Amino acid sequence: MAGPLTLGEIVQRLGGRVAGDPKTRVHQVASLDGADARHISFFTGRRYRAKLAATRAGAVVLGPEAEGETTLPRIVAENPYAYFARLSQLFNPLVVQAPGVHPAAVVAKSAKLGARVSLGAGCVVGEDAVIGDDSTLYPRVVVYPRCTIGARAIVHSGAVIGADGFGIAEDEERWIKIPQIGTVRIGEDVEIGANTTIDRGAIDDTLIEDGVKLDNQIQIGHNVRIGAHTAIAGCVGIAGSTDIGRHCTIGGAAIIIGHLRIGDHVNISAGTVVSRSILKPGTYTGVYPFDEHSSWARAAAQLRRKGKKHG
Repeated sequence: MAGPLTLGEIVQRLGGRVAGDPKTRVHQVASLDGADARHISFFTGRRYRAKLAATRAGAVVLGPEAEGETTLPRIVAENPYAYFARLSQLFNPLVVQAPGVHPAAVVAKSAKLGARVSLGAGCVVGEDAVIGDDSTLYPRVVVYPRCTIGARAIVHSGAVIGADGFGIAEDEERWIKIPQIGTVRIGEDVEIGANTTIDRGAIDDTLIEDGVKLDNQIQIGHNVRIGAHTAIAGCVGIAGSTDIGRHCTIGGAAIIIGHLRIGDHVNISAGTVVSRSILKPGTYTGVYPFDEHSSWARAAAQLRRKGKKHG
């Protein structure tokens, strides 16, 4: 931990502006609900006004439009949520595994490990795989042969990089496996959550570009491309050959059908099923609210009738 800091000292390090007493000293970050006088919290919207009014925090981070919402000592920042993230890192430096290969990891002789790579217990790195400088693979990550991970990657436990994609062809009521001869290429500064799987390409490579952030238990099919700085929440399923642009966000449990194109700066809400390409930036939602089954069935039937009427 950085130890106690005054608001003035924080602003000197991270920028922003102090409103109130710059000598206010804080020891740690906390939520508005859980904070006391030792803590600094953050406020990002009107729906949290009641919590802001009731908080016992010693200080808060907020945006310029909300500066008058409280008389507490405060740091005014253009993006209070991102500022709070940096502030939390200041008080709680990120902890990673020490560099080196755990004795219980298995690394192929032809694999190439960059400087200061950290491999946890039970990791497996296959033939001709490449792991970039300063990357951390937590226990039991599997990197299949010929896959590449760029510098400063964080790959959490149980992730599998480069397993075969789901390539099969039907022949006389039997399935014939299609060899998956592509690889997975992962850029720099990528984070991959626990138990996330990224399939190798069927012929061309599966591509994860720089700065992509993947949550836990995501399935990425073969030949998918995910553009730089896109963030994807847990339990998302992306079918093969989908092309996703840069700076997108995809909410938890969304499903993207294969062979689609998602443009840059597209935001897909949680639980949405995407069945056609999206080329225009914006937010897209396709969640049908739950209800008692009988009510849900009636509403769905009404929607079908309206669709046929206007189709």
